[in-house]
Amino acid sequence: MNSVTEAGRLAQLMDQIRSVNPSGNWMKQAAELIIEQMLSAEVDERLGRAPYQRLGDQQVGHRNGYKSRGLKTAEGKLDIDLPQVRGTDEPYRSAIWESLGKQTVALQKLACEMYARGLSTRDIEELLGQLGDETDAQTLLSKSAVSRVTEALWEEYEAFTKRDLANFDVIYLFCDAVYESLRQQAGCRQAILVTWAICSDGSKQLLHMSLGNKESAESWLEHFRSLVSRNLPTPITVTTDGAPGLIKAVEAMWPEAERIRCWFHKMKNVLEKVPEDQHELIKRLLQDVRDAPDHASGVKRVEELIENHQVELPSAMACLKEDLEATLAHLKLPSLHQKMIRTTNLCERSFVEERRRTKVIPRFFDEKGCLKLVFATLWRASQRWRGVRFTAMERQQLEAYLRIRRAAGVKVRELAA
Repeated sequence: MNSVTEAGRLAQLMDQIRSVNPSGNWMKQAAELIIEQMLSAEVDERLGRAPYQRLGDQQVGHRNGYKSRGLKTAEGKLDIDLPQVRGTDEPYRSAIWESLGKQTVALQKLACEMYARGLSTRDIEELLGQLGDETDAQTLLSKSAVSRVTEALWEEYEAFTKRDLANFDVIYLFCDAVYESLRQQAGCRQAILVTWAICSDGSKQLLHMSLGNKESAESWLEHFRSLVSRNLPTPITVTTDGAPGLIKAVEAMWPEAERIRCWFHKMKNVLEKVPEDQHELIKRLLQDVRDAPDHASGVKRVEELIENHQVELPSAMACLKEDLEATLAHLKLPSLHQKMIRTTNLCERSFVEERRRTKVIPRFFDEKGCLKLVFATLWRASQRWRGVRFTAMERQQLEAYLRIRRAAGVKVRELAA
């Protein structure tokens, strides 16, 4: 693996992680990345220089590629590129690697804690100290080397939140939030706001992630302003749940976009107000509305449902009538895309994996630790998202839909050529 800087080495490692298509065990991949970063930093310390740096006549020893090694852990076998060193006075032996081979429990704690505790230098020094019986952390890795390792993933997150979005021709935009607790604000759950999209080339893209003190209109507007400031094209539709602050922010930022109400959340809200003995009937009728062949049929079916059950289920029907236009909006779009754009389930599934990792953590130590863990989960999940088919037929259906919108006086943008 050729690289001229430590940052380049990290970039190549991250490219390797993103290129695989595993069943979803991101912690295993994260552990591999962290270990390889520490091993590389240890070589820097031993040789007294970074990769490809020269010290002239004072230089002793040189890097000599990598050897593939395996390490058994509770997360499964880790595939590690172990750095090789030649030309030193004594044969080079990695103290970190030898310690890891003996202390797989400490390795698991290291991988989890480096994320959950914000990758602080002090934390990692303490954890490195646990890898050997009598070994002091300083003999494994210096503070400066630890700092380089800990900052690498935070820099990756920051680069993600600042990248230019002009090349993402967004058709369908999706917004959702997951809540986590920070130790800094004990008893207060913070909303992590997430936006992703389906683009005209059929790709699904994670676009932005930010922290909000709550899922308020102000927090979402700040989140959306970041997208717009980085040149994100105006979306055709935006799919949301029923959070009032989110809806208000979407309508303020993109009034020309069609807002779609998430059917997963809508059905859940309605069915919570239905007696158990009628649950299956109403669920089937709601599904008939959701899966109508076109918008006109959907309107007819929902009117019949409300009329037939208004008297016996007034609360449920009132919930169904709320935001009804956005609830049926997906039926105006290409039929092939309706199933994918009518819910926020794509990111909800990623949240399941994120929650599986964070449920054992009472609270995060700080904001950085929280954002890095959630970002690591969602980003790696997004690399496995399958694309959407965008044929000439879907494009024609979208163009027809946009013509109807323009005829109604809505200033929607043209599709990219």
